[in-house]
Amino acid sequence: MSRTLSPLTIARRLRERVSELEFGEPVTHVYNPIDYAWAPHRTYLERYASGPKEAVFVGMNPGPFGMAQTGVPFGDVGRVRDWIGITGKVNKPADEHPKREVLGFDCPRNEVSGTRIWQWAEARFGTPERFFERFFVWNYCPLSFMEESGRNRTPDKLRPQERAALFAICDEALAALLKTLRPAYAVGIGRFATDRIARNPSLDPEIIVGMAPHPSPASPAANRGWVPIFEAALAELGIEL
Repeated sequence: MSRTLSPLTIARRLRERVSELEFGEPVTHVYNPIDYAWAPHRTYLERYASGPKEAVFVGMNPGPFGMAQTGVPFGDVGRVRDWIGITGKVNKPADEHPKREVLGFDCPRNEVSGTRIWQWAEARFGTPERFFERFFVWNYCPLSFMEESGRNRTPDKLRPQERAALFAICDEALAALLKTLRPAYAVGIGRFATDRIARNPSLDPEIIVGMAPHPSPASPAANRGWVPIFEAALAELGIEL
């Protein structure tokens, strides 16, 4: 039986392995916030990634004004700093896109998805300690991809051979994290993340896999009222709030 790894070890290995990958057109820039924003990411793991958890929520990959700025999944600057209570030095990515500047905790823009998730957590649980006592949030892929125009390119739109190499690494990291945190549930935030959890070859068969709606402003359903449909999805899985 393989040994359990600490979340910090899992993140360090993930950081190093994805940094070795190469991506071609139409991807021109790749950001790795668990590298250049390691300080706040490390604090996030040290403070909140201790098990067991009731559920782990899994997102797709960093948003340009969220984790790409703060190193925290769904990491809207204001919510990470003022509610989760994390700050830290954020360096520049090795090859910064001129239209996607990394300003760290000085970024003036909000990440709507992150704002919605963490506002819900605060309204429902009050303190981050109460939320993270039961739950943890992780992004399946730690990399953010951009095209020459600055347009975001999601991992599922990468070339097949690029996806295969990336997903193998991300699958391993997710399986290791779930083994460490021992959740009863692994909940994908959106269809992509849910599919990746379900396809994971090393997933503990006792973990219940479920899907919850993504809070993205690109979703008409989320814009009509994300919290009720999110909580309804959790209730259907058996997660009581």
